[in-house]
Amino acid sequence: MMSWCKTLIACGLVVGALAGCASSDVDEAPVSPLPDITPTVHPDVVWDDSVGDGVGDYYSRLHPAIRYGKIFVASRDGKVAAFDEKSGDELWKVDFNDLFGDGPLKETKGARLAAGITVAQNKVFVGGESGLLVALDVETGKPIWHSLASGELLSAPTVAEDTVVVNCSTGALDAFNVDTGAKLWTYESTLPNLTLRGTGSAAYAEGGFFVGTADGKVAVVVKASGQAAWEQPIYVPKGGNEFSRMADVDMTPLLIGSNIYAVSYNGNLVSMELRSGRVVWSRKYSSFHELAESGVDLYLVDDHSNVYAVDRRNGLELWSNSELANRQLTSPAVYRGYVVVGDFEGYLHFIDRESGKIVGRVKVDGSGLFSQPQVADDKIYVQTRDGKVAAISLP
Repeated sequence: MMSWCKTLIACGLVVGALAGCASSDVDEAPVSPLPDITPTVHPDVVWDDSVGDGVGDYYSRLHPAIRYGKIFVASRDGKVAAFDEKSGDELWKVDFNDLFGDGPLKETKGARLAAGITVAQNKVFVGGESGLLVALDVETGKPIWHSLASGELLSAPTVAEDTVVVNCSTGALDAFNVDTGAKLWTYESTLPNLTLRGTGSAAYAEGGFFVGTADGKVAVVVKASGQAAWEQPIYVPKGGNEFSRMADVDMTPLLIGSNIYAVSYNGNLVSMELRSGRVVWSRKYSSFHELAESGVDLYLVDDHSNVYAVDRRNGLELWSNSELANRQLTSPAVYRGYVVVGDFEGYLHFIDRESGKIVGRVKVDGSGLFSQPQVADDKIYVQTRDGKVAAISLP
């Protein structure tokens, strides 16, 4: 059996079609050992706390959200909590199973939160695999409204003025009124026979939601109508089987000025014109992670946990780092002069943005880091698989 079979399962796929891929039949990609480094920066954990039981071994992109002087965190088992940004003191906590267990969650196996957290307009938005989308009061955690989406919610909601949208696992982009939860419209995209288990959040600009699709496209959906202004393939699926034709755009399109940057699985990293979708340049990379940027540089973690810096003006590669290959890295984040990524053993790595060399690290939690580090007010906030939330800073 081909070695990619195990790799794909590890990436969180819908695996029904992969039932024949027994672990004894595949060659696992070797995981890089923790590299020896001579550190020049020494990050510290400023404070940490926990919320619920975390996400365990399940696929999840739950991540902390920082706003209004608070840190908001959720766990898969239904706990949502707010902490004071400076002290780390818990301000409130709610349990979705208590709030909705006799209602929308009655027929499901618990809350199974997987979408969020997004904080905007004095509300905390979070959803789950049941399709339940909830808006909580930012000060108290009390529910303001709840609605059911068209499918599983696996990525953070996007808020734009009077509208909040969620990208569902069914290929639907659902829009709701931000104050009442009333459904406004649904935009449908085509699902291939086999896709990655996951969706990317939409980005918003100039009256449109920019969203990646499972068939390798970026679409812009008009907020006022729910109609597509344009759709543009960033990769045309090729190959003789469903695996090689997988081309999911499972990340949030990155909008910078008049350009969009997006990357697909098995496919390409592209720069596109925001207004027309015309591809400006295209380079061969495969990723399901978010992009990060600083100045004219894009930072990318590919599907084998290699890290790259690319000039966003022309797509030329500036450096690459393979020392952390197959360590199940998170999406990258930019912090001061560093690219920061977490790994499956709970290490947070600091990579020099100019040279691509690892210059520091700190271990947060042995259960592992799984979602993109969040940067706010000169601190880095991360969430571990066991439910720990931690704030990290450089002295």
